[in-house]
Amino acid sequence: MTDQPAIDGQLTTEEEPFPTYYRATAEHAAGMVEVIHAAFGARPPLDPPSTADAETAETVAEALARGTGVYATVSGRPAGAIIVERDHDHGDGRTGVLRRVSVHPDFQRHGIASAMVVEAELLAAELGCVRLELFARGEFPELISYWQHRGFVIDRQAPYGVMLARQLPRRVVVPAADDMTALGARLAARLRPGDVIIATGDLGAGKTTLTQGIGEGLGAAGPIISPTFVLSRIHHAAEGRPDLVHVDAYRLSSADELEDLDLEETLDRSVTVVEWGENVAEILSPDRLQITVLRSADPDDDTRTVLITGVGDRWTQADLDELGLDDLELGRLDVNGAVARG
Repeated sequence: MTDQPAIDGQLTTEEEPFPTYYRATAEHAAGMVEVIHAAFGARPPLDPPSTADAETAETVAEALARGTGVYATVSGRPAGAIIVERDHDHGDGRTGVLRRVSVHPDFQRHGIASAMVVEAELLAAELGCVRLELFARGEFPELISYWQHRGFVIDRQAPYGVMLARQLPRRVVVPAADDMTALGARLAARLRPGDVIIATGDLGAGKTTLTQGIGEGLGAAGPIISPTFVLSRIHHAAEGRPDLVHVDAYRLSSADELEDLDLEETLDRSVTVVEWGENVAEILSPDRLQITVLRSADPDDDTRTVLITGVGDRWTQADLDELGLDDLELGRLDVNGAVARG
């Protein structure tokens, strides 16, 4: 997202126009304040009251200068706002905080909030954040449920409400195929028996190249190619390392078809990588790495952006740190938007 209109998402009725989303800057602060005051003012009275009505264009601009944000308009009218800041008071500044998540009452229930949250999460990752938090008042259980549906969990109690949190995807910019292989090998060094990886991306994005790197890191035997027609292959690994089970779910239409492959027979003692596994392979384990490989919009650009998300107790924040993505030896790799080294 840039300071120009970034994403257009149609509202739910044909009569209404498209919302437009911006990376918020100081010039948007006045419009954001209008949204914040309208949205929070439309809520039932609270005790103690929200401090949102104390926001001004100046305070919002200052917050944006410290971090970033998302601003939405509909036909030029202020429609939505989110402020994204880094929490420097607790920890090392790698936790992002969402503040003043607001949709103007005139434009609520049209998906604007969800679209803004997606953009806010990406912006937080660009800031180098690996975790995202927000505060929700206890008087609004429906809002807490909304955030839980988006992958947030109640992290701790706070005065008058709860702090919700979720991990952000680790973002790795990979310039070339060799670097994708190296990323796979780095991941393999931290994998253990029972680990499941679901790899998602367009045709030719680099899912198989990533899997080849994982196989290389495990010392797996045999050429690793996409098992499109046989659906799955077992590659025996070096002594002391788990075998690699490589699955291609492209031709599978349901989790039931995946179960027919009898992957549970090898699941506990192998590393299982499922290409095209999104919405199909989640049944394999509540603990998994979800890896999305994104291609550049330029067909002549080989750069890939890899988003790595840990799901379940296996992949706590500490475990993701142990992947070593912030300390990659390959200088060309750019992790979480940091300046590439080398």
